[in-house]
Amino acid sequence: MAACAMLASGPADARTLDPANPQDALEISKRLQCGASEDQPAVYHWSGNVYGRSPGIRDKLLFKGEGMNIRRCVEVNDPVRGKGWRLISREVMLMLDPKTGEVLRKWENPYTGETVDVMQIHNDPVNGRPNFAVGADGKPLTLDTMRDAGPFVFMPFEAPLFYPNPLAGDYQEYIGGEYHAMEIFDFAALKSDLFDSTTPTAYPMVSWVRISGWAPWMKMGSRPGQMVFNAMGRKLPGGFEELPAVLKNEIRANYPIYEQAPPKDDMRPNETTWTKFKLLKDQERAAAGSKKPGESH
Repeated sequence: MAACAMLASGPADARTLDPANPQDALEISKRLQCGASEDQPAVYHWSGNVYGRSPGIRDKLLFKGEGMNIRRCVEVNDPVRGKGWRLISREVMLMLDPKTGEVLRKWENPYTGETVDVMQIHNDPVNGRPNFAVGADGKPLTLDTMRDAGPFVFMPFEAPLFYPNPLAGDYQEYIGGEYHAMEIFDFAALKSDLFDSTTPTAYPMVSWVRISGWAPWMKMGSRPGQMVFNAMGRKLPGGFEELPAVLKNEIRANYPIYEQAPPKDDMRPNETTWTKFKLLKDQERAAAGSKKPGESH
């Protein structure tokens, strides 16, 4: 969800914001993404289904999913582009038993028959680049994807992802193995909410789709196939306390830092499921004093 973020300062005069105006477009995108201020983080929640798709067999409902992202937008200044903002966030998504709704700790992989430990998605941070009313190319900001829909506006955003996989080697350009995925975010908001300058933020709805390779903790090896995530959600007016109990309880028990957004000056590199898995697996191996697969004794 963070990669699609676009902000400005808080509302000034009471008026209707104009998405064709670059400064207003910056403010509209901030209202879509962020909280009321740097010190009042926003919380997005989503829930849905996670499917497995493998050639030659029916798609399988693997998990129910419950996720959240807690975020703040901090002001940044550029000597050429002026004032802008930067999104700073962290996120959790839980894999739930599709029948009971309980958080899964162990999972019997229906493709391999092996029981594996489940690694819940918990990425910290998931930050964005600075956003300004003027682009790096000197062109004014435009909300090209925004569509008018009566009392609503729709803002779809697709993010095709293709980059070196942190779990693969140094020769991916020759033999493949790159991380290849698509993230799709579709926002919907009432114009009366999103364009009203007298309120500090808006509370849109969002749908989220991710198509990606198998999660590394599933131990699928080179088996062909992919995962399809499909979820819907919204920005919560009540913040963290408005999350479903299953999320609040799990975060407070096992991921307590995710009850708060990262600090305003956070400049760490972003985490993904793949980098987090590598980090945890490397720590586990180091603690056990074990060698990596393929290493001799």
